[in-house]
Amino acid sequence: MAVEETKVSDRGMVTIPAELRRRLDIEAGDKLRWEADDEGNLSVEVVKQRYGAFDDFEPVAMGGGGTETHDVAGHEDDPTVTESQ
Repeated sequence: MAVEETKVSDRGMVTIPAELRRRLDIEAGDKLRWEADDEGNLSVEVVKQRYGAFDDFEPVAMGGGGTETHDVAGHEDDPTVTESQ
């Protein structure tokens, strides 16, 4: 395990060394979870950015050009039929 050292800026910012970013697959948008114990030991956990469950799917046209209407059961409504019939 290689030891890496970085400097804390006056605004409290730290740069993650490039080798660690590559090795741990840390990407923009990922988060770091910091924890310190009573002895002052610091641990950092990489929290990968998660995307929505359906982000990998492409939208699918359902046909008809969007002009049809359907009831709750999915049946196409007949515009010639009224509720009193």
